[in-house]
Amino acid sequence: MNRKNINIHKNLIFLRKSNHMTLEQVADHINVSRQAVAKWESGGSIPDLLNCAALADLYDVSVDDLVYFDGGAEKVSIAPKGKHFFGTTVIGERGQIVIPKQARNLLNLKPGDTLAVLGDENPGTKGIALIPSELFLKATQEVMDTFYPKSK
Repeated sequence: MNRKNINIHKNLIFLRKSNHMTLEQVADHINVSRQAVAKWESGGSIPDLLNCAALADLYDVSVDDLVYFDGGAEKVSIAPKGKHFFGTTVIGERGQIVIPKQARNLLNLKPGDTLAVLGDENPGTKGIALIPSELFLKATQEVMDTFYPKSK
């Protein structure tokens, strides 16, 4: 059986600090004592399931990520619910990339699917994004319909 490592105490510290909260503020939000939160963060104890759910809601992360997330060597932070970091990929000599298997499975991407490639060249936000072409075309059509309505 392949067991995941429990990283909740590290994740609680990271999430509290990145949300600029004190132990007291976290405790007040989920109705526990400051000492309970301090014990969870020190690894002295683990919050029960109801408190894990309350903490996940407070920080807008999944319970699974709250308990098991490990940023690893890349020091990636926990993503909000519904957002994912699938790792990295390398661009091949001819520009090809491989989308990680976990992303293909979760997003139901199949060979032959068409993706729109979007880019941003502004300093500080420079990047690339892939989205299903149908979504891109639908959004483009909505913009066109809004700004250039068909005359009747």
